[in-house]
Amino acid sequence: MESLPEAVLIRILASIPAVDLVLACRLVCCQWKNLVDGAALWILKCQQEGFAGAESEENAENWQNFYFLSKRRRNLIKNPCGEEDLQHWGDVENGGDGWKIEELPGDFGKEFPSEDVHKYFVTSYEWCRKSQVIDLRAEGYWEELMDTTQPKVVVKDWYAGRSDAGCLYELCVKLLSENEDVLAEYKTETIAIPQDNDASWTEISYTFSDYGPGVRFVRFEHGGQDTLFWKGWYGVRVTNSSVTVEP
Repeated sequence: MESLPEAVLIRILASIPAVDLVLACRLVCCQWKNLVDGAALWILKCQQEGFAGAESEENAENWQNFYFLSKRRRNLIKNPCGEEDLQHWGDVENGGDGWKIEELPGDFGKEFPSEDVHKYFVTSYEWCRKSQVIDLRAEGYWEELMDTTQPKVVVKDWYAGRSDAGCLYELCVKLLSENEDVLAEYKTETIAIPQDNDASWTEISYTFSDYGPGVRFVRFEHGGQDTLFWKGWYGVRVTNSSVTVEP
């Protein structure tokens, strides 16, 4: 192997699963360690799996971390669209008649922009709230990665009202330490949707960055109610919530 040109060796190593590269291959010899710790191998793996273009236009500070973050990128919110009723959601506050799951588009509603979303959660005539706490280590984001790289934490949510009823909406997301101290927070104002609105779905998005070391959990909470106090489910509708950790 020592007689192989470095470029050829990199191509061979790029065919090996990333975890094996880090845990086994880099222990073989100094040359392999240097290649596994270097950028060229990970740029090639990113290109092979579609995480980077052929010209490597991304300016990643650490291509190994960029690869692992790209590989793990997924929605960390479980049951974001109500396909499993209220499963995985905690601290559920059922004001009025409580939360309900309905099929899109719903009465006096509009279809969602994505055909992959079929249901939504709807609130009632008093405040309804629900939350999820994401354990980042359990999801594969180790302490050193979160403390040194501090990858972006991207939060998104979608909300809409019925066209025949006004409603209120709130979103609050917190980055928490091991002891659940708040290290960073994003909270919307109370968003009011008037009666006789067009029932369009609105996306809200926020990106946490440069939040400092110590983040171990993400707490996502949203909710709302109607403003007419009608019995039933005339409050804000929410669906397709997401939290992603990105390079």
